[in-house]
Amino acid sequence: MNDYLLDLGSLGLGLVFFAGLYFLQKRKVNFGIRTLIATALGIVLGLIFPRHFQYIAAFGTVYAHVISSIVIPLLIFSIIGSLTNLGDSIRLKNIGLKTIFFLLLNTFTASVLTLVASLLTKVGSGFVYAAPEEVSTAEVPTVIDTLVSLFPQNLANHWVNGQVVPIVLFIVLVGIAYNKVAAKDAELAKPFKQFIDAGNAIMGKVVSIVIGFTPYAVLSLIARQVSRSSLAELLPLISVLILVYILCGVQLFIVHGTLLKVIGHLNPVRFFKNLWPAAVVAFTSQSSVGTIPVTVAQLKKSGVNEDVASFGASLGANLGMPGCAGVWPVVLAVFAINVLHIPYTPLQYVFLILLSVLVSVGTVGVPGTATIVATALFTAAGLPVEVIVILAPISSIADMARTATNVIGAATATTLVAKSEGQIDLDIYNGIKEAE
Repeated sequence: MNDYLLDLGSLGLGLVFFAGLYFLQKRKVNFGIRTLIATALGIVLGLIFPRHFQYIAAFGTVYAHVISSIVIPLLIFSIIGSLTNLGDSIRLKNIGLKTIFFLLLNTFTASVLTLVASLLTKVGSGFVYAAPEEVSTAEVPTVIDTLVSLFPQNLANHWVNGQVVPIVLFIVLVGIAYNKVAAKDAELAKPFKQFIDAGNAIMGKVVSIVIGFTPYAVLSLIARQVSRSSLAELLPLISVLILVYILCGVQLFIVHGTLLKVIGHLNPVRFFKNLWPAAVVAFTSQSSVGTIPVTVAQLKKSGVNEDVASFGASLGANLGMPGCAGVWPVVLAVFAINVLHIPYTPLQYVFLILLSVLVSVGTVGVPGTATIVATALFTAAGLPVEVIVILAPISSIADMARTATNVIGAATATTLVAKSEGQIDLDIYNGIKEAE
């Protein structure tokens, strides 16, 4: 059958599914349930029309573009608003340090978990290594270049390139400056504060409007992902992909759930129920930064203080990253060690864990996080970076689980910080009352 007609057929069935989702929306069906249904419908659509996703995928692409477009404006208003509300520099320092600690703890636990599982399963053993004819790996920036790139230089370029950390640092500087001016002359600073608060409220409404289209985008993006996957390409590496998904699942649900229960004395089930929409958007969009608006919105619905939610979610999209910096590079490293029969000592494996935590900090703000982190880890550990290319066919599918793990890890860290600082409404968190 003509490819054009198959593309139209995929679009037609997708529109029928959209109509069904709209009907459910009008019937007031829960947002999370509609998102789950959209996921199932997307899988069905992708299986029915393999390799024919061009038209239906456009809906998800538009959604991803729109939600990405509001990230920087949201950060500007929400973080400055957060800093001006937090006010006390000591309190801000405590929140910042605690957030960084929990984010890095996520990476550490993910790395240890992955190393143990990869060694027990002997991932890569028996795999026949065939180096690709043309190897293209990401360029790893030097430590000095990386540290310098963290600081703001050209805000317009940072905005265009999605480099959030330099923008966040500039926003923090503005927030601190406001607090100093307001302390001396509150009337002088008042118009600026009113502008920020109004902008924050308006951007919040923009976010709620865009999030309303999430089930439709999920259907579209899942259909694209399933439709474009080739079984022939994936089959030799399917065991690695399964391992990555299991590890991400354990980190996402069990490790994060344990941290919430043991450290925060919070009900993990309530947390996952509240943050489920953010996990779905992260899974389908494969963008931690692009998911920030959804993460912040769901944290607020969980009772987390809006200021802490904005700060933690934005920082967590660029630091820690248990999926991209913990699970993925360590799996690749053990895969390479087993495939190439490289003798590795226990001390070297410990060093591998430390490297994974370090590179999760050292590559903040660099596009292509998972590949960059893996390349940096391989380079530092003396492993052949060519092996990274071998797993390229499954990287995109693995990235769905990696991104969801990153986002939930950031939300977990933010929730724990909010609990320790008394900045979470437990009645809202436990569903006794609804967030305003």
